[in-house]
Amino acid sequence: MRNPLSDTITAIPPSGIRKFFDIVSEMKDAISLGVGEPDFDTPWHIRDEGIYSLEKGRTFYTSNAGLKELKMEICSYLKRRFDVLYDYEKEVMVTVGGSEAIDIALRAMLNPGDEVLVPQPSYVSYTPCTILAGGVPVVIELEEKDQFRLTKEKLLEKITPKTKVLILPFPNNPTGSIMEKEDLEQIAQVVEEKDLFVISDEIYSELTYKGQHCTIASLPGMKERTVLINGFSKSYAMTGWRLGYACAPEIILKQMLKIHQYAIMCAPTTSQYAAVEALRNGDKDVEEMREAYDQRRRFLVKSLRDMGFDCYEPQGAFYVFPSIKRFGMTSDEFALRLLEEEKVAVVPGTAFGDSGEGYLRISYAYSLKDLKRALERIERFVKRLEAKQA
Repeated sequence: MRNPLSDTITAIPPSGIRKFFDIVSEMKDAISLGVGEPDFDTPWHIRDEGIYSLEKGRTFYTSNAGLKELKMEICSYLKRRFDVLYDYEKEVMVTVGGSEAIDIALRAMLNPGDEVLVPQPSYVSYTPCTILAGGVPVVIELEEKDQFRLTKEKLLEKITPKTKVLILPFPNNPTGSIMEKEDLEQIAQVVEEKDLFVISDEIYSELTYKGQHCTIASLPGMKERTVLINGFSKSYAMTGWRLGYACAPEIILKQMLKIHQYAIMCAPTTSQYAAVEALRNGDKDVEEMREAYDQRRRFLVKSLRDMGFDCYEPQGAFYVFPSIKRFGMTSDEFALRLLEEEKVAVVPGTAFGDSGEGYLRISYAYSLKDLKRALERIERFVKRLEAKQA
């Protein structure tokens, strides 16, 4: 019998995040700090709106691009929060999470052999989605000395005549780094000069701890070159509702919508009605969750530094990315031993690209109680390692 599988698919490795999640799910008394999922329940008024939509029998397909009311609220939100204006009829579509938006944006934009610049460490989907779309991922290695930001110099080093798309993954998973307006202005200058396009993944836009988030789409000349991707999973604790959105120039969005029509049809109707409520009345919920994350962020960074970790202070998302280089182990070895010996799950930095070697991703989307318990175990583990090194 001939091989039923695609060579392209079989060559793509499984997610390094899920590997440790699967192990810890079978381990009794384990503490997981590995999954990027808010520990908050979806705010009640948002859940209630979803329930109400079911009670009213709103269980039919919406239009492929999404509910008119939701698209209008998305435009209102983006103008109010980030000062960027979109046409809800031509430039906005609702997707099944931000992940679908990443996938279909790349498929709509790439021809075989087109190069996509992927700053790393970063979210695990960008490289495989580029390959699946027929593109060639080109890694830009971000460094701690730059606060894991993308610099103009690093960008210029990787551009070739085949470069078409730049991924902008900020606020960043796993490093927690952000790009401020002055950083983005330098990147925008290069993008225009080299005639590139940008896919800006801003799913953590509401979780920033140093001023207001800035989207590159708000800068002069950049809206026409940018696919802005966002969603409801992180900001509103709506991971299981599977809802995101993409805003893009009409010429790009039309083709994204075509793929969405054939592969998905439309995003879940119940989730869309709940999302309308989230955007209209959820600002206070977002603020309260952000304040809680900020408290955990500061606590976790201080605790890790007190243990002797070299730990960059993240300014966005809900992750810290401490260095473990001084222990003389790979990220995988450190994470696996920590899990086996102390039953604490974290994610090796290499799950987010080779440049993540020597680091761990630790999520603080967990209660302070869980963080304290985990840190006690991590401290025991570190002390044993230090005793052996002495």
